[in-house]
Amino acid sequence: MVQKRFTLEEATAMLPELCHDLQVVQAVTQELQKQYVDLQKIKARYKQTQAAGVKGGGAADPFFELEARLDFLQIEAEVQIANFARKGVLLKMISPGLIDFPAVIDGQEVLICWKEGEERITHYHGWHDGYSGRKPLPEET
Repeated sequence: MVQKRFTLEEATAMLPELCHDLQVVQAVTQELQKQYVDLQKIKARYKQTQAAGVKGGGAADPFFELEARLDFLQIEAEVQIANFARKGVLLKMISPGLIDFPAVIDGQEVLICWKEGEERITHYHGWHDGYSGRKPLPEET
């Protein structure tokens, strides 16, 4: 499969849609994390009551519903994250959002880079340089 290459104009045009997608994936992953922590607290309390000799309600798996919700949220997060790849971009970090767009600048394969909070796309870096190797786009200098 040929990987899409973006121009700065194409990346900029996609940014509003990707910002929305990023907000969705952030909300799903935050909810997943919250429910996971809540489940661990519930399990700890359950173990304490079992150790104290208090009998449960007889359910075969008292955590089934909560764990099923977590599974659903995990799948939802995976689908949302995969949507970035389907659009040809790389979601490098969820929070704060960090999105890379494969591109060619001065004949070299690079990644146009945008970080959540930046008003517009102004930097790029090499495939192996990462965020710390960011440089201003030639049009920005």
